[in-house]
Amino acid sequence: MGRSGPLDDGGVLRRSVLAHRGRIIATSALFIGHQSGEALVPLLIGMVLDRAVTTSDPGALAFWLAVLAADFLMLSLCYRFGTRVGLLAGVRADRALRLALAGRVLDSRGSQDPDILPGALVSIATADARRTAMVNFMVPHGIAAVVGVAVASTALLVVSIPLGLLILLGTPPVMLLVRALSRPLEHRAEAQQERAALAAGVGTDLVRGVRVIKGLRAERAGVTRYRTVSRASLDATLHTSQAESGYAAAVIAVNGLFLATVALIGGGLAAAGDITVGQLVAAVGLAQFLLGPLGTFGDVTAAVAAGRASAARIHRVLAAPAAVEGGTRALRQVTGRVEFARLTGGPLRGLDLTVEPGELLGILTVDPSEATALCGFLGRERDPDAGQVLVDGTPLTEVAPEDVRSAILVSPHDADLFEGTVADNIGAGDIEAAVRTAQVDQVIAALPDGLDTAVTERGRSLSGGQRQRVALARALHADPPVLVLHDPTTAVDAATEAAIAAGLRARRHGRTTIMLCSSPALLAVADRVVFVRGGVIVEAGPHADLLRANAAYREVVLA
Repeated sequence: MGRSGPLDDGGVLRRSVLAHRGRIIATSALFIGHQSGEALVPLLIGMVLDRAVTTSDPGALAFWLAVLAADFLMLSLCYRFGTRVGLLAGVRADRALRLALAGRVLDSRGSQDPDILPGALVSIATADARRTAMVNFMVPHGIAAVVGVAVASTALLVVSIPLGLLILLGTPPVMLLVRALSRPLEHRAEAQQERAALAAGVGTDLVRGVRVIKGLRAERAGVTRYRTVSRASLDATLHTSQAESGYAAAVIAVNGLFLATVALIGGGLAAAGDITVGQLVAAVGLAQFLLGPLGTFGDVTAAVAAGRASAARIHRVLAAPAAVEGGTRALRQVTGRVEFARLTGGPLRGLDLTVEPGELLGILTVDPSEATALCGFLGRERDPDAGQVLVDGTPLTEVAPEDVRSAILVSPHDADLFEGTVADNIGAGDIEAAVRTAQVDQVIAALPDGLDTAVTERGRSLSGGQRQRVALARALHADPPVLVLHDPTTAVDAATEAAIAAGLRARRHGRTTIMLCSSPALLAVADRVVFVRGGVIVEAGPHADLLRANAAYREVVLA
């Protein structure tokens, strides 16, 4: 997730604000009413004091007290409804960003960005989307603060021209200074968000693969890795917190000095008799009021800085190039003939192979990455560098990825299960045949509620072998024209694996099935096995013949 150079959010933040401009304008108008009302409070109090001192007319005093009460009512209602509309704008913006991210992540064309871990995507879709959307709520505060300063300055001009001019001429430099102070915070916020997302991604991956880590006795390495990224995230957070605290202190100091100057000059004017007691109270009150909008400038600047950093991370996900381009041709009435024509990409080097319709083919690869590459090309998760994969004579690069996947189902060896019941994870309708073939009937016999037993997220409540069998049953129940199975029984005992192999052959009779595995039981039931080494096919034939005649094949299968 590392990146250098100027911050680029690709217009994400601007589009988010413009998309909700109606609510932002309404919120700004209401907050302007609130800020204007608050700015008028010191002025009205000063007028009440002057009337109380200089006149004995109770009617005039009552009138100005009523005006003051009406002002309080107005500013309270404006703030209440402004907050409601503003929060709605922020929530809608947050929702729109999350939907955009979800749509991009679920895009059937995939993404060429390999560096974003699943945990980092979760962080981007939650924390970064929230920070970006928060700008929609903070912008009206900034607009209202500007108007509040203008109203207060105008009121001060009415009270005293020198004080009003001081505010009007002094506020722009103060705002520019606050903006300059926020730049280091913006860069530190960006780095902190990057490291926090990386830590979340590593943590998610470690939890997801905890069984594998324990099996490899790599707990110490996993803990060390997470501690490293977590410490980096903590250091970045501490640096950002220090920048935030220093920024807040600097803003308070700048505003305090500015307002102390206003109060000092106002006191001198009152002592000289140039303004009344009520006007002095109004001037001091207005100076005190200005703490709010001037402080708001700092809050808005910090929110925009964090929002821009988050928007840049969102832009990276949304703008990532697609892994494959969409096609226009459709696959209709697929017979299941699959051809690899000089297939080149990753570890594959000009592989040629034809799978006949209805054939049960086994593929044994020396390098596991060769099997992974074949699965990726068959499922159109990526396209080959050269050569073609064809189904019924149609190149897959000319077919939309979603249409490819309706004809070719690739079941990965680490297929995830979803939260729900065992039955929900297999599919709708009559699933009994698929359950028997994948030996899931043995699994449900050991579960408290059988097929209705609840499965936790990613199937963590089941063992590795149970998850594999449920995933295999799901693939078999889908009954696609072409089924690709990648190591479907690596966590299953030998007896169960043999039963699955026999059932698989019967279940997929007449339907094209490709098994990428090294399981002797599965390869034994295949019509033909091809042996891939160095990215090309070195030999093909029945499993028994290859096992007897090819020492390299025998070594891989029996390893």
